Amino acid sequence: MSKVRQSIAAMLEGVGDGARIMVGGFGLCGNPEALIDGVVDAGIRELTLISNNAGNLGKGLARWLQAGIVAKVLCTYVGNNEDLHRAMADGSIEVTVMPQGTFVERMRAGGAGIAAFYTPTGAGTVVAEGKETREFDGRSYVLERALTADVALIRARQADPFGNLRFYRTARNFHPIMATAARLTLVECDELVELGAIDPDDVHLPGAFVQRVIHVPEHEDVIEYRTVRPRP
Repeated sequence: MSKVRQSIAAMLEGVGDGARIMVGGFGLCGNPEALIDGVVDAGIRELTLISNNAGNLGKGLARWLQAGIVAKVLCTYVGNNEDLHRAMADGSIEVTVMPQGTFVERMRAGGAGIAAFYTPTGAGTVVAEGKETREFDGRSYVLERALTADVALIRARQADPFGNLRFYRTARNFHPIMATAARLTLVECDELVELGAIDPDDVHLPGAFVQRVIHVPEHEDVIEYRTVRPRP
């Protein structure tokens, strides 16, 4: 059964206002650019964004902030994202920042059906405020809840019609875990290949976790540059 769609509108069918959306990528690397833009074009609003960061330099997920369609952000990094800084300062967006390892483990737990887990990360700091804490073997641990979403927006280097995926080096980052933790996983791929073209040992995410795929051969990739080694 082919999961390939021919338009971004078809990919986003059924995604509505108030959705909790996980978006892969790290900074401006590995972003599902077409799907990000498609959400803005679709006029979907009041979103809860779950991503390592919310774009930067007016690019990537910063488009969602500029369009005013985000109500909440759960992330690990704010940095020099002026759009998010302004939204935090004026109170227009509710922002929760957490340790990056905790962020990943919360999503992994969500995908594995684990309701919550204890971690020493953040114990004794503001991260633990309002959360249950326990002591194990003389060390304090914080209870963290699993993190799930309605939708995950994923970008892969290669995909086949069933949705088996292969990612490109560090652009793999959060994508596979987000796909397991979301009810609906939407993938844009740089290259669409025939079923069986990806060796089973090279499948980074099985198609069982993917519902829709679209081929997007061109991306801006604003911080990625192809270079060649100069001749000696």
